[in-house]
Amino acid sequence: MTGSTTRYIGVDVGTSVVKAAAFDPGGRALAVESRPVGLAIHGGSVEQDMDEVYGAVREVLAALGSDGVGFVGLTGQGDGVWLVDAAGRPVRKAISWMDGRAHELVGSWLASGVFEAVYRRTGSAMFPGCPGPLLAWLDRHEPASLDAAATALYCKDMVFQRLTGVRATDVSDASMPFLDPVTRAYAPDVVAALGLTHRAPLLAPVSDPVATAALPSGSRISNGPYDLPACALGAGVTRPGDGLLIVGTCLASLVATERLDLDGEPAGLHISTDRPGHWLRAMPAMVGTAALDWVLTTTGVRHTEVDALLATTAPGANGVRVLPYFAPSGERAPFVEPRLRAEFTGVSLETTPADLIRAVCEGIGFAARHCLEAAGLTGTLALCGGGTRSPAWMRLFADVLGRPVRIVEGEVGARGAVLAAAERFGVQLDTAAWTAPTAVVEPDPAHAAYYAKAYEDHLNRLAEARTHARA
Repeated sequence: MTGSTTRYIGVDVGTSVVKAAAFDPGGRALAVESRPVGLAIHGGSVEQDMDEVYGAVREVLAALGSDGVGFVGLTGQGDGVWLVDAAGRPVRKAISWMDGRAHELVGSWLASGVFEAVYRRTGSAMFPGCPGPLLAWLDRHEPASLDAAATALYCKDMVFQRLTGVRATDVSDASMPFLDPVTRAYAPDVVAALGLTHRAPLLAPVSDPVATAALPSGSRISNGPYDLPACALGAGVTRPGDGLLIVGTCLASLVATERLDLDGEPAGLHISTDRPGHWLRAMPAMVGTAALDWVLTTTGVRHTEVDALLATTAPGANGVRVLPYFAPSGERAPFVEPRLRAEFTGVSLETTPADLIRAVCEGIGFAARHCLEAAGLTGTLALCGGGTRSPAWMRLFADVLGRPVRIVEGEVGARGAVLAAAERFGVQLDTAAWTAPTAVVEPDPAHAAYYAKAYEDHLNRLAEARTHARA
């Protein structure tokens, strides 16, 4: 195998799409294959067919071929519960991170102090779709499924076991909510606090560094990290203080840090990375492009019209203000407020669809600024995700955040999976070339000054709304 023919493949097992991307040694994308996967949503539960997800992974890998593959890096969606037997086969459908069936259990832990105690111990603020609440719910309502299972895995770990036979997870996935962030091992007292000591054997062994194995084709494969830290690697966010904002259905704000801070309001999580003593302070908010999708549907405006409409309205949206907390489950970062809902103010008969759209985009920008500040952003900021396809919105983000933003496009999670695998296999890649931005957007100084004041108003209105939500 020569350097000119070597390809590196990153597999990203997303919630709705499974992708595999092949890159040359310099980081240039050679080919991308994708397959959609379904979500079964009913009565607050969200589940996935493991065989369908695994089949999609097999298909995208087969489509790219195995000739000249140096190695494969694997990443995928985090949280949820993927119950498998000793052979790695599903014992029931996977429960997605989007699932809401455990919300009452999380509410009881909020009231009793268990929620805060777990956060102070691990740096992870639980939400209904994370493994702790879901396993506790299953133990109460569906114990037979747990009895039949050998392991409660995460998505990428299920794929890894099916591909290789190796049962393992990594420190990034295990960070929510059972991992001691200092020892990088499961915390038995946290497992006990959630009433799950008798289910502890279901937790997959934590491989530190990440597990590796061989595919049937003979190619080497590395398992991990999951999609949020993989995107941070793919965007070049590793230096303390630097941050990443993933503008997708939900916003995810990540800041690299060497400081484990378990004080302050319990929210978000500390994701352990492949380097001991280094974490990603994560604020995965519920607000995101779904809020923009809602207002576009409501106003009858197409996505292709957004940039032009943003260009026709001035900062401030002619007095319209939006608290963009549209999720039925409220908000989880940088605070936990299950009953918080969206609010529009300043709307009149003169308000136009463009005003509403700009106001929602500005509100999402303010929510992102709140998350990034809470996560400790002090350095550079990269943006990736579907929202980066709108240049006008990216300019608005730079203005609202008051800082330059590095736009990173092109299968960022898959890139991160390859870079993580390269580190694990001792392969030298030019990280700067692999993570180079496609553009850097500078803020308009006048707009940034306006938004700095508007952001303070946003925080004041949010404080009032949170008070009302608790009444």
